[in-house]
Amino acid sequence: MARDRNPIILSVDDDQQVLRSLKRDLRNQYKDAYRIISTDSAREALEAVKELKKKGEVVALYLSDQRMPEMLGVDFLEKAKPFFPLAKRVLLTAYSDTDAAIKAINDVQLDYYLMKPWDPPEEKLYPVLDELLEDWKLSYRPEFRGIHVVGYQYSPKSHNIKDWMAANLLNYRWVDARSPQGKDMMELHDCEVKDLPLVIFEDGSSLADSKLDAIAEKLGMSATASEELYDVIIIGSGPSGMAAAVYGGSEGLHTLVVEKRAPGGQAGSSSRIENYLGFPSGLSGSELTRRAMAQTLRFGVEVVSPREVTHIRIQDDYKILTLDDDSQVKTKSVILTTGVEYRKLPAEGADKFNGAGVYYGAAMTEAKACENQQVFIVGGGNSAGQGAVYLSKFASHVTILVRKPDLTSTMSSYLIDQIDAIDNITVRGFREVVKVCGDDDHVQRLVLKNTEDESTYEVEADALFIFIGARPRTEWLESGQIMTDKRGFIITGPDLLATAERRKGWPLERNPFLLETCQPGIFAAGDVRSGAMNRVASAVGEGAMAIKFVHAYLAEH
Repeated sequence: MARDRNPIILSVDDDQQVLRSLKRDLRNQYKDAYRIISTDSAREALEAVKELKKKGEVVALYLSDQRMPEMLGVDFLEKAKPFFPLAKRVLLTAYSDTDAAIKAINDVQLDYYLMKPWDPPEEKLYPVLDELLEDWKLSYRPEFRGIHVVGYQYSPKSHNIKDWMAANLLNYRWVDARSPQGKDMMELHDCEVKDLPLVIFEDGSSLADSKLDAIAEKLGMSATASEELYDVIIIGSGPSGMAAAVYGGSEGLHTLVVEKRAPGGQAGSSSRIENYLGFPSGLSGSELTRRAMAQTLRFGVEVVSPREVTHIRIQDDYKILTLDDDSQVKTKSVILTTGVEYRKLPAEGADKFNGAGVYYGAAMTEAKACENQQVFIVGGGNSAGQGAVYLSKFASHVTILVRKPDLTSTMSSYLIDQIDAIDNITVRGFREVVKVCGDDDHVQRLVLKNTEDESTYEVEADALFIFIGARPRTEWLESGQIMTDKRGFIITGPDLLATAERRKGWPLERNPFLLETCQPGIFAAGDVRSGAMNRVASAVGEGAMAIKFVHAYLAEH
């Protein structure tokens, strides 16, 4: 595999006998460090160079014959140069063409010309090429190997793709469409501005202005369930959902996970979780997600993503789930682990700049883009604190805005201590964002309110990150189908029997299992459940417990 990624030496000569000799000599000397590509057609070579550029390959050196019927060697080398400007260019000439070769050194910056024949190569070929290749290595910097996303920094579509890539732990590189590299990539893939963002894959193929499910399919993710019936379907893959998947798979249940966006939930976007048992130095949310996903797949659990459940219908003892592509899948039991999402900021202009300077969570996704900028964070919980600490490594200054006097009543003390020790983080109490201002492109200013004296004032701002409370992801449930509390969190277990009105909603003679909803066989775990602890450890525990109750329910049927 390493050799498949070696730089390339490309040779062109229309004389088959000369080409074979050249190819043989190049391989004898350079096959361990370079890939040798040869062709007898200059036009074919130009097409190959373009495709190599698309695939992220690197050409270190060109060797071209001068007299070729399709085009002269100097013309080929000149046309090939824009694709790999640093590649060394060598012309193969007969004695009669030396004047043309010397002229090419001045006219098209030819690096060297070699006379035919070059026997013995140890004296007349290798010393010249060795020197050129060593010189090339001094200026060569290996290009990023992976996915490239080309777009505009303050484009909501671009942010959505970047955030999804980061959440799915995909190795990608962001390229601004205004940069020379971005313009080159757009031209290479025939992409116009209206078709941005452009996603370029490692194999050189690309998708422009595509939906996430098309990108996921291209990357080999499955957005379609492979079976018609499962023992348990888990909706959501945060810590509770992934714990349920691991235990379901390991205990032999035919298990499917349906994820709307990416595994990990809110915990997956955390830059550092420092109070999770067994990790004294802490671990990032992405690392926790990676480990959990590896376990999930190891136990044969099927994962469908990005895909959303839009409706649950109960027929006899089966639950029929409708997905957002109108497909349906049947299961004997369901675990709801859809978690929570940040509430929308009610300030004027916040919706207008969503994804263009206003971000909900997403600190790890947009941190690099905030380099040397003024960043504001709204929220006083642990997620806000972790985001502030991470953003402070990039931004010139981070300001945390909270309604309360300070962070002591809402944030863990270890995080408060960290924030106090970082010079470029400031906490402002009694503050609210009244208005988000800027041009049509991105955020530039905020209007803040001091709730102590009701005064307002304006500050310059480049980005605003929102971490304000939690709203359960239950809006998709049919009204009255699953019992929820006043805030929309799902009521489970003994709480279903707490009042006479609730007891009417429970259809069986037996009492509901601890995590069971008002619909037998449908369970809820993690932050979406009413009365949940809102901690990663408790979410993992509830996900594992839910599988125990699934077993008990299936034993009844």
